[in-house]
Amino acid sequence: MKKLKIAVFASGQGTNFQALADAAADGRLDVDIGLLVCDKAAAPVVARAEQAGVEAYVFAPNSYASREAYETEILAELRRRGVELIVLAGYMRIITQVLVEPYYGRMINVHPALLPSFPGVNGIRQALEYGVKVTGVTVHYVDGGMDSGPIIAQRAVEVLDGDTESTLGERVQKVERELLPWAVAQIAAGRVRLDGRHVTIASDTVRS
Repeated sequence: MKKLKIAVFASGQGTNFQALADAAADGRLDVDIGLLVCDKAAAPVVARAEQAGVEAYVFAPNSYASREAYETEILAELRRRGVELIVLAGYMRIITQVLVEPYYGRMINVHPALLPSFPGVNGIRQALEYGVKVTGVTVHYVDGGMDSGPIIAQRAVEVLDGDTESTLGERVQKVERELLPWAVAQIAAGRVRLDGRHVTIASDTVRS
């Protein structure tokens, strides 16, 4: 069966990209990572992609008139390559309808909090400042809002007394690196169904 072709969007260190690449390399994830899309030429994730043998599409947002302008160019590249699923893995830019509309139900994001709590930037810091005892990780579909799309999977992370943004962040990121490849694997296997805001994951469906 043909492997699901995915593109990973990332802006920084690329640890979630690495988790996906490692899972694909060792057979835990049956996908073809066809492209990395990155908005920062010097981001470490670009070097990770090169090491993994994944081509990188790097662009400079400031050289375009608008988000819609560079997303139109990205969309053409995704279509040219036959990308079926977009995985936002630490991509620090707002996505517009240029990408959301053609890829709705085929674009997912990983967020370092239990949505709908603490959307947007600095989810870990928000959780600490609020004083919650449990936070976590969410993988969700992208709908154009601020981390507002239907939820695919969540996993809790306990907030410990004395936690800092760094110590809590390490545990949250560890869960991200586990949950994101798992969620992508469920989609690749055809187990995930989206119905309005509700997502179900079956145990015996095979992607056709």
